[in-house]
Amino acid sequence: MTSADRPFGWLQVVRLGLVQAALGGLVVLMTSTLNRVMVVELALPALLPGVLVALHYLVQTSRPRMGWGSDVGGRRTPWIVGGMAVLASGALLAAAAVAWMPLHRTGGVLLAFAAFVLIGLGVAACGTTLLVLLAKRVPAPRRAAAATTVWLMMILGFAVTAGTAGHFLDPYSPARLLAVTAVVAVLAVLVALLATWGLEGPAPAAAAAAPGPQPHAPAGAGLRAFASSLAEVWAEPAARRFTVFIFVSMLAFSAQDLILEPFAGTVFGFTPGRSTQLSGVQHGGVLVGMLLAAAAGSRWRGRQFGSLAGWTAGGCIASGLALGGLVLAGLSARPGGHPLEANVFLLGAANGVFSIAAIGSMMRLAGEGRPGSEGVRIGLWGAAQALAFALGGLVGTGASDLAQALLASPGTAYAAVFGCEALLFLLAGWLAWRPLPAAGSARALPSPMQVST
Repeated sequence: MTSADRPFGWLQVVRLGLVQAALGGLVVLMTSTLNRVMVVELALPALLPGVLVALHYLVQTSRPRMGWGSDVGGRRTPWIVGGMAVLASGALLAAAAVAWMPLHRTGGVLLAFAAFVLIGLGVAACGTTLLVLLAKRVPAPRRAAAATTVWLMMILGFAVTAGTAGHFLDPYSPARLLAVTAVVAVLAVLVALLATWGLEGPAPAAAAAAPGPQPHAPAGAGLRAFASSLAEVWAEPAARRFTVFIFVSMLAFSAQDLILEPFAGTVFGFTPGRSTQLSGVQHGGVLVGMLLAAAAGSRWRGRQFGSLAGWTAGGCIASGLALGGLVLAGLSARPGGHPLEANVFLLGAANGVFSIAAIGSMMRLAGEGRPGSEGVRIGLWGAAQALAFALGGLVGTGASDLAQALLASPGTAYAAVFGCEALLFLLAGWLAWRPLPAAGSARALPSPMQVST
């Protein structure tokens, strides 16, 4: 067995987790810290950072192309490191744009748009190929636990970067913002380089036969080869079904995010501090749900507790039921009359269960179908998630504003929005559990939700 084929152990998983933590640290600096600086220190409309964040998600619809490029080359680590370098460049450019805005607002805003395009491209290249490498090299029994490890390290990257950068940004000045961003960007690239050094091994010989542009191919051959590969993956029933599932579930997941704290403040009278604590309760539930799903998905003394089908569908259904509880809370609209914290904790736990189980399913399904197209599959699913996140915040907040304009009671308006999100989660649970038709097509694959690792 060559080094390019050897399964990853926990040390290799942790090394990839370090890359994910570095990626998360840079992203949270862009989407959280710069958001606050633009709105508070520069007194810009909150719509501007919202559009910039949505733009970086929309750019990530390029994930299938990134995955295809790594399929053709046969190696993922150059894409991981290169993507991190592009992300770091975009982060530096974004900080420079924010520093320039007080002097030349139009120029700074235009530069910020260019920077967030680079940020989206960097996340797409690095994040997609990292997941492909995990899916290809982590043995099936460890995939759920490996996914949990990598995601927890990403959350750790969020927390460490936000806390440390926040400390060094006080008192705020444009020069401090540039310096802190530069340090985080350089550290992220160094972590990616060191963590992936010698990790993957040489490209397998089979990569030479992968469909892709030849050295002297005519112009446009690469685009046609990519389009053909993407069409082949989309023609696989399981890959197509999973793409729809990812979009629906992530749309429901992201739509709830921006309205939960306003709901607690408007309907239940929570102070800003208490509503922030409520968000912490939700994230605590997500952590518990992730650990529960990872433990259930790993074999213990030869036993496995349930399948990915049950945990994914169950997590979606439980998320829908928890949102149903928030519907009741909005309709009752009585402070103290509903256990809101417990309800939100259960919602977070259900979200954590379905997300880790879905990642396990994704890693399992990535290797199904035509060999050499793993990157395109994971890229397709990543693009579906990015599109859902780009739309989710706009749909959730827009629906909330519309409902409050049409309905007399704020509680009833929020209940209507939460009810729609609950229905989306129930639809996602049905998609996760529903078996594929027993077609005679040679391309028909087993549903990813029917496969247990």
